Amino acid sequence: MELTFYKYQGTGNDFVIIDNRNNEITLTTEQVHKLCDRRFGIGADGLMLLSTKEGYDFEMVYYNSDGRESSMCGNGGRCLVKFASHMGINKSTYHFIATDGPHDAVIKDNQWVHLKMKDVNGMQHSFSSYVLNTGSPHYVKPVGGNDLEEMDVREEGKSIRYSDRFAKEGINVNFVEELPKGIFVRTYERGVEDETLSCGTGVTASALVFAHNDNGFNRVEVKTLGGHLAVEFTKTGEEKFEDIWLCGPAEFVFKGTIHI
Repeated sequence: MELTFYKYQGTGNDFVIIDNRNNEITLTTEQVHKLCDRRFGIGADGLMLLSTKEGYDFEMVYYNSDGRESSMCGNGGRCLVKFASHMGINKSTYHFIATDGPHDAVIKDNQWVHLKMKDVNGMQHSFSSYVLNTGSPHYVKPVGGNDLEEMDVREEGKSIRYSDRFAKEGINVNFVEELPKGIFVRTYERGVEDETLSCGTGVTASALVFAHNDNGFNRVEVKTLGGHLAVEFTKTGEEKFEDIWLCGPAEFVFKGTIHI
């Protein structure tokens, strides 16, 4: 089978995207894994299908690079919105469905995509770490000083992700350093089983954990290895957040065909 694919990236978080609005494409776990392989395939952190869904502009179907369908991917959602625009789906506000429910999105200045995330109504505390769900489950651990730049995130994150507490279901692990203006986030992603240059749901989770301001509108600037993002939200109470938006660039990389 010959597949036409498109490669997109959002702050270095890269994706293979396939237009499946005719609903004719079905991929096995092994095929998705091979397409995402950086040596034997196209290479990506994940793969997405742009599909149709009644009542929505489109449906987002997301697979991690291990080939398994996964929970919400924030940067992936932003890239899929930009892809939908390039495919001729032109909306002032996009309304689509993903595994964690409906999302809205807006493309601003033809560059940044602002993606509305699910509300968050609490988080678990354990010593100095936090666990919360922003469409995907996340573990957030603050890192003091300037240690994050030199940290072995792959090994540190792997040890938490495969700990007794999280081994069965898996969890994404974020290490966060507070900056004079904003935060610096590095993430180990389950399903990729490695550090990625950026993780949208992880950036969102980290920004909410570090929301020190009083209730009301907040904006947190976020540095990742792959570039700059921002998270906007309204804090409505102790550990309660609504109107959460993940904001950042989403860019087309290349188009190609591959035989599988």
